Amino acid sequence: MKQIIQSFKTGETILEEVPAPQVRRGCVLIQTTRSLVSLGTERMLVEFGKSNLLSKARQQPDKVKQVLDKIKTDGLMPTLEAVFNKLGEPLPLGYCNVGRVIEVGEGVTDFKTGDRVASNGQHAEFVCVPKNLVAHIPDNVSDESAAFTVIGSIGLQGIRLLNPTIGETVVVVGLGLIGLLSAQLLIANGCRVIGTDVDESKLTLAKEWGVIPFNPLQGDVVKFVESQTGTIGADAVLITASAKNNDIISQAARMSRKRGRIVLVGVIGLEISRAEFYEKELSFQVSCSYGPGRYDDDYEQKGIDYPLPFVRWTEKRNFETILQTLSSGKLQVEQMITDVIPLDEYQRIYGDIGHSRSIASILKYPENTVLSPAHTIQVSDANFAGTKGVLGIIGAGNFTKMTMLPALKSTTANKKYIASKGGVSGTALAQKYGFTHSTTNYKEILQDKEVDLVMITTRHDLHAEMTIESLQAGKHIFVEKPLALNEEQLERIIQAQNIAGTSVTVGFNRRFSPHVQKMKNLLGLAPMNVIATMNAGFIPSNVWVHDLKVGGGRIIGEACHFIDLITYLTGSKVKSVCMNSMGVNPEENTDNASILLKYENGSTGVINYFANGSKAYSKERVEVYSQERTLVLDNFRKTEGFGFKGFSHLKTPMDKGHKDQFRLLVERIQKGGEPLIPFEDIINTTRVSFAAIESLKSHGWVNL
Repeated sequence: MKQIIQSFKTGETILEEVPAPQVRRGCVLIQTTRSLVSLGTERMLVEFGKSNLLSKARQQPDKVKQVLDKIKTDGLMPTLEAVFNKLGEPLPLGYCNVGRVIEVGEGVTDFKTGDRVASNGQHAEFVCVPKNLVAHIPDNVSDESAAFTVIGSIGLQGIRLLNPTIGETVVVVGLGLIGLLSAQLLIANGCRVIGTDVDESKLTLAKEWGVIPFNPLQGDVVKFVESQTGTIGADAVLITASAKNNDIISQAARMSRKRGRIVLVGVIGLEISRAEFYEKELSFQVSCSYGPGRYDDDYEQKGIDYPLPFVRWTEKRNFETILQTLSSGKLQVEQMITDVIPLDEYQRIYGDIGHSRSIASILKYPENTVLSPAHTIQVSDANFAGTKGVLGIIGAGNFTKMTMLPALKSTTANKKYIASKGGVSGTALAQKYGFTHSTTNYKEILQDKEVDLVMITTRHDLHAEMTIESLQAGKHIFVEKPLALNEEQLERIIQAQNIAGTSVTVGFNRRFSPHVQKMKNLLGLAPMNVIATMNAGFIPSNVWVHDLKVGGGRIIGEACHFIDLITYLTGSKVKSVCMNSMGVNPEENTDNASILLKYENGSTGVINYFANGSKAYSKERVEVYSQERTLVLDNFRKTEGFGFKGFSHLKTPMDKGHKDQFRLLVERIQKGGEPLIPFEDIINTTRVSFAAIESLKSHGWVNL
């Protein structure tokens, strides 16, 4: 299928051929007929992409600080690589989509094949959208009109926060697409509306609907509002404009009556004068997109609706309201449509988007009926017949693009597939790193007899099931940690591996670092004490890694790295575990904990996994004490030895072992040999992570 994407690095907008998404549980698959180009939002993204690196930095000072902190801990080159990789990510454009449902996912009951729907899908021939972001289109509303549903909901949500009443005077600042729609909705609500903009054509259009127009270039907007309200001031101000300075927020305060309300929908400078707000007791609120439910994974991705008696207006219910208003004729959008352009001629919109005077442009999609879109595309030609080390990667997230693929470049792997959920990221990575196929159907990788190594880098809750499926397909497996989230999953993997006989490697890369290899050679097999400290950094509680069902928590999902590392250094297996966590009543998904490990050979390990430290401090530190000797590893850049003859230190650029891990893995697949990491070590490490959580719950040692 074809999809419009944009590069943050260059600002170039491309109509790319990518595999169509598959329908997922709780979602519907839609064949697009129309999509609306949000000129304001998309112009901002395109112009940001076209700006130079210095300009990008000036626009994102918070990101610059993160980069500087990362340089201090990780070094210059790794940081620059991460920055340029991030800038190189393709960005799918669009969020105002209309089409027909061609497939319904499991758990969806309120949509069926053939339904005409509006959604926040992107500019693509096919989109897969969660059910709470999709709404039925009334029969008397055209596809072109319905394309305004989502952007209309943005304005509607701002109005709901204003809570206007009949007869109030409301100023709409900025008569772009959202402003014009908001002005009409306010008039339909019985309000007297003053609209301000510097574009005379938009003022003329708004006046036809009953808006009182004013051009700020032709006078003082504050005095104009006062003259229209008998010096009282506006009851409310809705800001839908975009500006970098603080003039608009100051004007909004000065044109408001005492105890007036101001709601921001657009993007403006927000240095507020206390005096302007204090003297009038003004209220100010920022509106969040389409309404309640936005950015809530439970609502948007899992389909868990808010109860109507308590949350009357959600994203979906706002969509439905806009469609009902269009159906009743109270909201007019036809006059705002400047262009209806075929998808293939998209550059007529994007080629000069920075200077466009259009209000709304509609993309029209091919009318042909395609009920079985292609989920796999061929990016380049290659013949893998008779070769070994043919790999397929499932997952195109940060680990794949920032770590795995750069490390795989120096191996002799034969690269065939990258599978991604949406198709865009997988296709971009396939093109960049020389893979021949991009797919949204990972099962095609499992069914391909040429593929002998499957690499799984999805979210943690999919690791176990995909590992089992891959084993049943007779493939060798690399799965990024963790292998499983619970004992039941682990037992099923063990059974599948026993039957398949192929190797399972988990991404415990630290043991392959040259620093760890040096430490292992120096230490020998004597019992030792190891202290590993992970300055993990804060992650907000609503991020998926903390969800026990999806991420498993950071102890199971990340601290397992250090369990494996200490196991490798000691040359032994853990026999008992005790974990303590910060806080009076710590949760199972804690990320501030100390884990004590007892090993079969008498060694001990301590893992301090903390999320409350400074990012300016080293992220990882390992200390080993054995036979009156000490080794200290700092952030996989420097290792110091104390008490060792002939060794004092080792310095390298940051090297956590990824390159050597993948090089050795590919060699084993191609040439044969023992598994890269003994499977019994992987099982022991996984069970130790489960036992750590059990120890926290039981307040004592847990024996394995």
